[in-house]
Amino acid sequence: MSVIDQTEKKVFIVTGTLMCLFLFSVLYARGKYKSDVPECIPYNKTYETPKVTKLDDSTYQVFAVAQMWQFQPSQIYIPVGSEVDFFVTSKDVVHGFNIPLKNVNMMAVYGNVNKTTVKFEKPGVYNITCHEYCGVGHQSMEAQVIVNYPTATK
Repeated sequence: MSVIDQTEKKVFIVTGTLMCLFLFSVLYARGKYKSDVPECIPYNKTYETPKVTKLDDSTYQVFAVAQMWQFQPSQIYIPVGSEVDFFVTSKDVVHGFNIPLKNVNMMAVYGNVNKTTVKFEKPGVYNITCHEYCGVGHQSMEAQVIVNYPTATK
């Protein structure tokens, strides 16, 4: 039978404490930042047509389609306080769909549809960028959500 010396006990205590601190930090950040995992929904050809649909005064659906090297629609106009369901797909290769100011990070994949819901409480311009390298025009692939305008889309 082996004996654990004092140094090994200290290492076990420090390691256990660090593991508990790490686990607490992950759970705390998950609750504080309300990070959502995008929902993958069954694919349907209707998602390939880019559009903005107004369901009521504060609820919208955006069918965003990524393709080399653009997002469609490229400008989305909504009023302050709107809740937007983003349905994202791709017509060609894998693209990213990132709205940094709203903590949105999804993939646009051909033959798949990802969905997330975002509430826009403050007016401003929210940039959408592609964060997945998709070819030579990748750096200019962007769109915008413009909040505080009365029309739903242009």
